[in-house]
Amino acid sequence: MKEKEKEMLSEEEQQEMLAKYDKENSFRQNTGKWKWVISFLAISLTIFHLWRAFPQSGGPLVYLMQGSVHLGTAMGLIFLLYPFRRTGMKKIGIPWYDVVLAFLAMGSVYYILFRYEWITGPARILGFTDLDIAVATIGIVLLLEATRRAVGLPIIIIASLAILYGLFGTNIPYFGHGGFNWAGLSRRLFFTSDAIFGTPIQISSTYIYLFLFFGVMLTKTGVGQYFNDLAFGATGRFTGGTAKAAVAASAMQGTVTGSSVANTVASGSFTIPMMKRAKFRPEFAAAAEASASTGGQIMPPIMGAAAFIMAEYVSSVSYSDIIIIGIIPALLYFTGVFMGTHFEAKRHGITGLPKSELPPLKGLVKRADLLLPLVVIISMLVNGFTPTYAALAGIGTAFAVSFLRKDTRMGPKDVIDALEQGARIALPVIAACATAGIIVGIVVFTGLGGKIAGGLLSLAGDNLFLLLFFTMIACILLGMGLPTTANYVVTASMAAPALISFGVPDIAAHFFVFYFGIVADITPPVCLAAYAGAGIAKANPMKAGVTAFKLAIAGFIIPYVFVYNPALLLQDADVVTVILLVITSVLGMAAISGTMMNYFVYSFKWYERLLLLIAGIMLIYPENLVIELSGLTLFIAIGVIQHLRKKKETA
Repeated sequence: MKEKEKEMLSEEEQQEMLAKYDKENSFRQNTGKWKWVISFLAISLTIFHLWRAFPQSGGPLVYLMQGSVHLGTAMGLIFLLYPFRRTGMKKIGIPWYDVVLAFLAMGSVYYILFRYEWITGPARILGFTDLDIAVATIGIVLLLEATRRAVGLPIIIIASLAILYGLFGTNIPYFGHGGFNWAGLSRRLFFTSDAIFGTPIQISSTYIYLFLFFGVMLTKTGVGQYFNDLAFGATGRFTGGTAKAAVAASAMQGTVTGSSVANTVASGSFTIPMMKRAKFRPEFAAAAEASASTGGQIMPPIMGAAAFIMAEYVSSVSYSDIIIIGIIPALLYFTGVFMGTHFEAKRHGITGLPKSELPPLKGLVKRADLLLPLVVIISMLVNGFTPTYAALAGIGTAFAVSFLRKDTRMGPKDVIDALEQGARIALPVIAACATAGIIVGIVVFTGLGGKIAGGLLSLAGDNLFLLLFFTMIACILLGMGLPTTANYVVTASMAAPALISFGVPDIAAHFFVFYFGIVADITPPVCLAAYAGAGIAKANPMKAGVTAFKLAIAGFIIPYVFVYNPALLLQDADVVTVILLVITSVLGMAAISGTMMNYFVYSFKWYERLLLLIAGIMLIYPENLVIELSGLTLFIAIGVIQHLRKKKETA
């Protein structure tokens, strides 16, 4: 038992691992005398969001005022918590210039609160003053710097290029526009709902913040550990049980945390050593955890922050609709990962865990009440309540459930800590949403979105597959530098319109860019979730990334399937069609997954592996019964051939 505990990462080691691979967690570890200021601001920000969620408060403030409190306080906290360089993380105290920047950032955004009547009234007729433009300039510059610290450099490069394009892109062939001076551009970026305070930050200041805080409450009440126990109890005894349990646990936790890297480190510190003890290769253990943690963002009911924004972008669906629509694709993704772990375990003869190492069923049943907060949220969303009320009810239920047993009961100190952690975990999301708003604003102001969509259509010609492929590459490349939420916001404004104009249903187009923005975290060469898992497993990072790509191959196939056949997203389909489509998709993924992991019923001969890959592609081929039946025949034939050879060679 002591050896197992040594293999697991301590909280300090987990934080170091997160800071190494995840910019969002590279905050100062010792803030000195400013600790109380940080706590006050963070707790106040969470209380503000909770209070404005109650109907008695009158609901959220108007978009500019709600967004100003949300973004201004977050920017101040970022300058106090995130150092200029990572080398400053362990230094004691906060340098004076970061304190100045923190209060300057808050003041520049709070300026909107104090001048709201002027900004939304006379200024639009009489013109903005020099002071207004100066404040907007300071706010934009400090937002970019805050985002660089909390999220990373790539999104800043893209946002800066967008601003330069807005200022100097008038004479660019084909992509030129009417032109803006800085006064006009900064005003539109900072004082309107079209850019920084656009849809992403509006959703972040209402739904997303509350759901992130809900995730903190679940962690505090022990639901995360219960997810682990539940997963091991359900799957641990089967072939390759440790890997399958890791996949199931990370799927459940990932839907709450919303961060693939953070989930990989948190869950992986426990599951990766267990997989290695079960004789899984270190690269595979890292890949299994990374692919499952990444997939957690597509797993209902929460699905990460980007899903809330999708509900606003696609006018024909609500968030509760997205939960239902996303169920089948998510289950297919994790079915594919499960198959990969199964084939890997069979290939290396890895069995399940003995009963003595599994959590007892009686104990799991006794703690089933820990799932009540999730049940409350799902039932409220499905019954038409807004995400704000559903999140508020889930938070209240989690707090109430914590009092049912001594080890989860939250005292005053736990409540205060949860309120502070709620703000801390939201900071990178807030910064990413605001900066993504700059990019989207420039795209809208200049008409760039329509030109990019037209360019993609011209490049693809009349070939939908080429258009999908180019869009996939764009999403993955952006995903290597942008967090999922920002990636979705940008691609939804530029690439999704091209798909929609080609005749792809709105929801399918948005789900397509949503999926590929997420799987970028496990797509080599920049696959941060796999790199984090490799750090825990002491494995080769690139090999872990390639293995994660193989395991999550379903995530690269499913989006093409639901674009060509939207019945997978429950669009204009009867029950029989959906069932048949799911069956052929599962069989196709089984074939492709077996090919990737180099094992099916038995070890491959080279031509069997090639034929099985062809069978998998044929099974998922859209709406062609002859091709699908031919693929099914080939699939069965290879299975029978391998079974007979296995029987003969093991006799």
